[in-house]
Amino acid sequence: MSYLVLARKSRPQTFAEVVGQKPVVRTLQNALSQNRVPHALIFSGVRGTGKTTLARIMAKALNCEQGPAAEPCNACRSCREITDGISIDLQEVDGASNRGIQEIRELKEKIRFMPTSSRFKIIIIDEVHMLTTEAFNALLKTLEEPPAHVYFMFATTELHKVPVTILSRCQRYELKRLGHRELAAHFSRLAELEGVRIEPEAVEMIVREAGGSVRDGLSLLDQVFSYCGREVRTAEVVEVLGLVSHRVVGDLGVALLRGDLEAIYTLLDEIYRHGFDGRRLSNDLLAWFRALVVCKVSKNPGQVLEATEDELALLMQTADAHSLETLTAMFQLLLDGLEKAAFSQQPRLALELAFIRAVQFRDVTPVADLIARFDRMLADTPLDTLPAAVPASPPLRPQPAATDPPVRPASPATSRTVPEPPSPPLARPESALTSAPEPKKDPTGAGTVRPVIPDPKPAMAAATPGAPPSEPEAAPPPPAAEPPAPAAPTVAPTAAPAEVPKKRIRQHWDAFVKYVRERQPWVAASLQMADSVDRKGEELVIRFADSADCSLLKQRNNIDALTEFVLDFFQENLRIRFEVPGSNACALDPGNGLAPLQERRALANDPLVLTALDVFTGQVGEIRVGPRYRTSTPAPIRPSGDDEQGVAEE
Repeated sequence: MSYLVLARKSRPQTFAEVVGQKPVVRTLQNALSQNRVPHALIFSGVRGTGKTTLARIMAKALNCEQGPAAEPCNACRSCREITDGISIDLQEVDGASNRGIQEIRELKEKIRFMPTSSRFKIIIIDEVHMLTTEAFNALLKTLEEPPAHVYFMFATTELHKVPVTILSRCQRYELKRLGHRELAAHFSRLAELEGVRIEPEAVEMIVREAGGSVRDGLSLLDQVFSYCGREVRTAEVVEVLGLVSHRVVGDLGVALLRGDLEAIYTLLDEIYRHGFDGRRLSNDLLAWFRALVVCKVSKNPGQVLEATEDELALLMQTADAHSLETLTAMFQLLLDGLEKAAFSQQPRLALELAFIRAVQFRDVTPVADLIARFDRMLADTPLDTLPAAVPASPPLRPQPAATDPPVRPASPATSRTVPEPPSPPLARPESALTSAPEPKKDPTGAGTVRPVIPDPKPAMAAATPGAPPSEPEAAPPPPAAEPPAPAAPTVAPTAAPAEVPKKRIRQHWDAFVKYVRERQPWVAASLQMADSVDRKGEELVIRFADSADCSLLKQRNNIDALTEFVLDFFQENLRIRFEVPGSNACALDPGNGLAPLQERRALANDPLVLTALDVFTGQVGEIRVGPRYRTSTPAPIRPSGDDEQGVAEE
C-alpha cells in the first residue's frame, strides 16, 4: 500500500479525537443525544480546521448500528464502510468540479430512493460556494423539505459567497483557527507516535507557519520528518522550510530600536544568504513589533500573543525599555516602508531604505513633553527681558491721532478706535498687567515714547488685595473740568472691551466647517471635499479637485448663505471664490454674495449703532448677519424689503 501522509493518517475518526472546536463538537453531540439533528448543516472556516472531517463523523454517528449515538463505534459495518470511503449511502460531491445545474438534478433524482444498507442517505457537498446560481436555485426546494431519509452537509471556506436563501435553510457551524498551544501539543504528540524526537523551538516554528490550520501544519511536519529523519533540530527546520528563526527577527528588531545600522546590515546579509524571502521577513518583523505594542498596553499579553515563555519574557523586557510612542512610530514607519518594498523592483534596497528611515526616527518625544519643556523655559525667563525678547504685537486697528488721549476717545469721530492692547504676558500675568503702562506721549508731539518697565516687586505689592491703587508713572494729568475718580487708574485699562484676535483661514478652517455643519450640514459636507483654502486680499479662495464638488455651492442662494457664514465666523468682509484646476465651471457671478456684505457694512454704519458707541464709549465687537441671529423685525438698512434684520453686538 502507498504511503499515507500525516494529514490522512491522523484524521480524527471520533468526536473525541477532534483537535479544538469544542463548542461545535459539543453542540453536535447534544443534537445526536437528544435526537435534534437538523436535516441540513453547513460547516465554514479556514482551510484545514476540520469541516469535512466533522461531516464524516456526523455521517458515521447517524448511520452507526449502535445509534444514532454521540460517538460512532467505528466497529460496525456502516462505520467501517464510511471510514474506508466505500459506503454506498454516503455521497461526497466536490462543489468545485460538479457545480452545474445538471449535476444537482442528478443528485435530486438519486435521493428519491431509500438507503441501500444504512439508516440514512448522507449527501456531503464540499466547497459548496462554488456552485452556480442556477444550481443553488435548483437545490432550494429540496433543501427546505428533503425526504425523511436524507441529510445534507455542506462545507465551505467562503461562507459569504453562499446565497442567503441557502443559509436560511441550514444550521451553521463556524470553525475557528486552532490556538497556538493546542497545535503545538497535537504536533508533539504525533511526533512521539511516529517515533521522532523534535525540539520545542522547531515545533513552535512549524505551528507559527501553520497559521491555525491543522492540515497545513501536518504537511510541514511530514516534510520535516522526511528531511531530518528520527531527530528534528531547529536549524534543520529553518533550512528545509526557508524560515528565519524568531531569535533572528528579535535581534533585527532590537537593532532597529537601538539604531545600530551595522548590526542591521549584518543580519540582513545573513538572512539573504540563506535564500530567505523578503515578504516573509517583513511579515515576521511586523508581527514582532505588534507583539511589542501588545506587551506595552496589555496587562496580560500571554493571552493575546502566541509565544513561548522565553519569547514573551524577551518581548516584555524590550517593550519596557522603550516608550509607547517610539514603538508605535517605528511600527508605522516599518508598515509603510515594507509595504512599498514588497512591490519594488529592488526589494532588498527598498527594505534597507525602510530600515534606515526607521532608525532616523527611532526616538519620539511626546508633544506634551515638548510643551512642558517650553513652559519651563518661559517660566525661567526674567520679566524685564520679555519686551525685548517678545515684542508687543502691532495693533489690530489704526491708532488714534497723537493729540488724542491714550484711553478714551475725545469725539464721536474717533469713537470706534480702540487703544493699543498691552503686550500679552507670557510668564507672570499678574506682574505683567501692573508693570506695562500705556505708552507715554512726547510733549513735543514727535511721537510715542517706549515705556520704561518698572521693577516688578512694587507693582506686585500694589496689586495685592487691600493695597491702594498706584498711579502709573508719569501718566498725563486728566482735564481740569473733569476731576479724576479715585479708582480711575485701575479701571481705565478695562474700560474699553479687549480686542478680539482675528481668526486665520487655514488655522480655523476645521472650526468653521463645524460651525457650518450646525446650520446647514450639506454645505459643510461640500466644504470638506475642498483640497485647500487660502486668503488672497479680500477673497476667500476655496479650491476643489472636481467641479462637481462645488456645483451646488455656486448657486446664488447657496453662495449668499455661505457668505453669511464666513462673515459671521471670521468677522471680516470676505468674498468667496471657487477654483478648479483647468476649469471655469465653478466661477461665480460677480453679483453673488454681495447682499450679505452690503448688509454687514450697513449695520456697521447704522446711525443708531454709531450713537450708541458714542454715548457708551464702546466699540463694535462682532456683526452677525446669519439667519440664526435674525429677528422678524423689518430691517431698515436693506433696500429690498426683506423682513430679516442682522444684529450688531457691542
